[in-house]
Amino acid sequence: MRAFTVERYGDKAGVRAREVPDPEVGADDVLVRIHAASVNPLDRMIRDGELKAILPYRLPVVLGNDLAGIVVEVGAAVTRFAVGDEVFARPDKDRIGTFAELIAVHQDDVAIKPATLTMEEAASLPLVALTSWQALVERANIQPGQRVLVHAGSGGLGTIAIQLAKHLGAHVATTTSTANVDLVKRLGADVVVDYKKQAFETVLHDYDVVLDSLGGETLLKSLDVLKPGGQVISVSGPPDAAFGRELGANPVIRLVMSALSSRIRRRARRRNVTYSFLFMKASGDQLRKLTPLIEAGRIRPVVDTVFSFESAPEALEYLETGRAKAGKVVLNMM
Repeated sequence: MRAFTVERYGDKAGVRAREVPDPEVGADDVLVRIHAASVNPLDRMIRDGELKAILPYRLPVVLGNDLAGIVVEVGAAVTRFAVGDEVFARPDKDRIGTFAELIAVHQDDVAIKPATLTMEEAASLPLVALTSWQALVERANIQPGQRVLVHAGSGGLGTIAIQLAKHLGAHVATTTSTANVDLVKRLGADVVVDYKKQAFETVLHDYDVVLDSLGGETLLKSLDVLKPGGQVISVSGPPDAAFGRELGANPVIRLVMSALSSRIRRRARRRNVTYSFLFMKASGDQLRKLTPLIEAGRIRPVVDTVFSFESAPEALEYLETGRAKAGKVVLNMM
């Protein structure tokens, strides 16, 4: 089958189309013919080798972390799916590879595609929807009336997190550029900070939760907008020891992660707030919980641009250079 693989880390030209063997289908796997896959910052980080300490893939590795497609084969132990089912998924971190014609995915990581969505729309959702769910529902346990700041509200994660936080009954603030103020308001943001005109840390205060996807100084300043007991959850900040334990990393790697996050954790403690790093997990069950919200229109995908399968390197570059205006970049694989 055709697939886009990373041949060597840190080389944009190292992502190329090649023929690779068809996936092997285990007893608990479904084989999916991929119709659409979305492009995420995670794909760039994998390509550049930024995560090789925690995701030690053997090269060449097929890129891609989101998919929508049709089941073409099921393993002997599969009970949830049948050939012909339209599905969407974020494969487990150890079984990525959606920039390809086919992929074998464990049935636990797959869900029936929402009937109201196109393949491209469905492919845009799994990673960001699961991240939003795991941050806002599982970790933060958002309750009605709480105040939530979602950074980069017009991005792939931000567009979904705003909508989920509003569904949970939160008062939602977000940061975005001037061009996307109206978009994030339509998605449900109560307060919009145009970062080109205002510094969010000077206008926001007493928030319960911050969902950070930017890291760096934005992450540090996010601590200042929290009320005592509040928490910042970051998908871009330094990993912490808790993530190392969750990952099953060896003691040396856990120590390194603890050291990397020591500055932000010390600063959080001084302000009587908490910091945690989130690396989302694949979950078909959580996608099934999200599906009624999607079909009811409470969560609507936002797709910026659709590229052809053969244009995967250009799609990565488009995302990396910041040309995406809002939402997700998607590959049409057919």
